[in-house]
Amino acid sequence: MAEMPNAPVYYGSRAGRVADAALFYGCLAALLLFFLFPLAWMVLTSLKTNVQAMAYPPLWVFAPTIKNYIDVFANNPFFQYMVNSTIVAVSAVGVSLLLGLPAAYSMARYRQTKLGLTILVVKILPGIVYLVPLFVIYRQLGLINTLWGVALAHIIVVLPLVIWIMVGFFEDIPRELEEAALIDGCTRAGIFLRIVLPLSKPGIVAATILGFIASWNNFIFALILGGKNTVTLPMAVYSFVSFEDVNWGGLTAAATVITLPILALSLVVQKHLAGGLTIGAVKG
Repeated sequence: MAEMPNAPVYYGSRAGRVADAALFYGCLAALLLFFLFPLAWMVLTSLKTNVQAMAYPPLWVFAPTIKNYIDVFANNPFFQYMVNSTIVAVSAVGVSLLLGLPAAYSMARYRQTKLGLTILVVKILPGIVYLVPLFVIYRQLGLINTLWGVALAHIIVVLPLVIWIMVGFFEDIPRELEEAALIDGCTRAGIFLRIVLPLSKPGIVAATILGFIASWNNFIFALILGGKNTVTLPMAVYSFVSFEDVNWGGLTAAATVITLPILALSLVVQKHLAGGLTIGAVKG
């Protein structure tokens, strides 16, 4: 007598799959709530008066006002602060890319572990470690209270970040592409400019945006090495805090204005980190 074929095995019922999906999305919602609640609270507080912001228990239903935003721009040269932050961030990221991309490529291809360890130590150390020697050097060179001086200090934060992001991307580029280019007579510089950089575009974009965010949010360098002519946005937010009082409405309104460009950049970076351009590059 012929044996009956084995019946198909189902590893989960419909109810089980629904429960798993509900658990997954429930955990995801809780995680999003944990991270987004401070942002939502900041925006809500920026739409309250100072009396409403200090109310206890907190007010969840209130008449919103944009007075705090009007005061931020009317009582402070906030546009100039935005220009200062943009100049500093763009300069720091530009120099970091100019120096960091060749350094990261060299580390990825020639396994320069000592250089990588040194850069890692620089990345780990807090920025305050560099303040005293930088202040002494800047005072001798006349770089105190200059945007270029603050931008140079930000390179200490941005450059290691750029290098460590790009090392991973450069290591993923198949060596066969470079070897084929060498056979065709291309130089190392030509390989780097014509092959490596175009294939690493997602990494370069990600490193640029993350470096920009790191510079945009930096506070300590502008506070110590800057002055009235170099006030950046984090320092502008600090001006709403005094020994006697905290202007919560103005503070959260200014923080919201500062956060908006960062949120926009964060949305952009998601698109460029989705996939790599080198997948299947040597197949054919």
